Amino acid sequence: MTQATDDFLDIPAQQAQFCDLVTNALQYARQVGASDAAAEISESRGLSVAVRHRRLETIEQTRDRGLAITVFAGQRRGSASTSDFSTDAIRKTVEAAWHIARYTAEDPAAGLPDPSQLALHYPDLDLHHPWAIDVPEATRLAVRAERAALDTSEQITNTEGASLDTMEGHFVLGNTRGFLGGYPYSRHSLSVAPIAGQGDGMQRDYWYTSARKAQALADPARVGRYAAQRALSRLNARPLKTGHYPVLFEAPLAVGLLGALVQATSGGALYRKASFLLDSLGQPVLADHLDVIENPYVPGAQGSSPFDGEGVRPLARRVVGQGLLTGYFLSTYTARKLGLDTTGNAGGSHNLSLRSRLTRAADDLPAMLRKMGTGLLVTELIGQGVNYVTGDYSRGAFGYWVQDGQISHPVHEITIAGNLSDMFRQIVAVGADVHHRGAKSTGSILIEKMAVAGQ
Repeated sequence: MTQATDDFLDIPAQQAQFCDLVTNALQYARQVGASDAAAEISESRGLSVAVRHRRLETIEQTRDRGLAITVFAGQRRGSASTSDFSTDAIRKTVEAAWHIARYTAEDPAAGLPDPSQLALHYPDLDLHHPWAIDVPEATRLAVRAERAALDTSEQITNTEGASLDTMEGHFVLGNTRGFLGGYPYSRHSLSVAPIAGQGDGMQRDYWYTSARKAQALADPARVGRYAAQRALSRLNARPLKTGHYPVLFEAPLAVGLLGALVQATSGGALYRKASFLLDSLGQPVLADHLDVIENPYVPGAQGSSPFDGEGVRPLARRVVGQGLLTGYFLSTYTARKLGLDTTGNAGGSHNLSLRSRLTRAADDLPAMLRKMGTGLLVTELIGQGVNYVTGDYSRGAFGYWVQDGQISHPVHEITIAGNLSDMFRQIVAVGADVHHRGAKSTGSILIEKMAVAGQ
């Protein structure tokens, strides 16, 4: 695969130009009277191709760019943005932000990070791998994935289509505390959603592959066949009797439980007192065999970044150790609201992974089913029934009834419920079947018992 050759991908020249534009914007902010300022300029482009019934359905090509600036008048701040990079437009944008800042209320937590926290030197994390793919080739790969799904079985009667998406971009971030930096990045993905059965018995499932490098994507035919197998396995689903059962979250869903922990321990929720994990530093929040590790510096990983959205050095750290919470997820602003220091998480977490000290290399999904014995394997969640203030958790679900360590039959029309505080503490095992989704990864998660509402 070759790299594109247009001026968009002349990254050194583009980055140098962006550095000049950011520097000029910051200098002008000082000239109009700002006590501090931060600016970010970015540009991205993408291609999305969708096919259905082996025919091209939609093509979307995107190209976006913009400059955003925030200026401070002491502890007052204002922000403005533009997609016009001319000198006159940037000056007008700075002036608009300054006008807003002069008339807003003071906020004691407002302000830029301390210079000692900034990533003035940072590593190249290998995050940019452009894919020079045209529409015909993108269409061919998407069709190949859908065809593989349709050819898996005569019971695959339809699809919602397949899509291929590729994007790349680059940016520069700077502030008047001495930070100026940026880098290029890329993301690519392929997905397919087949439908099995007919009439009221139809079932849909999907699968996907994503990576920063096109070469790291799974084979399209393999993605299609696996998506079809997932849809076929859902046929003849039936309700389940209401009760309390062990619940095993399939790894792609289990990532969502890790996301719930991040949400509950993020600065915004904490300073607003909208979290069930208030004042939880040093307290047990997970079962004592569990650790949560954050590592922003993994080369090529989707959650890697040498600095956060404010230019702050992110931390390679243990967020949870032996079940005890050792750190929150804080930006400069939310840290000040809590009387703490930023953790370099302006913009979110970085390569967060849940690990159990009990996990063994052989603990794949079949092994996790055997550990559960009899209970519910959940493979799809429906709705957004999570209350982060109380921790109450209630979601519609689809899955499989497991008897004596073996899948017995698919189940639907059920709801699983509990409280996240209890669920986190009742995690009895984490599988070695690790799934990566964005900036988070975990294996399947087995919870000792949850309420399941069915018939």
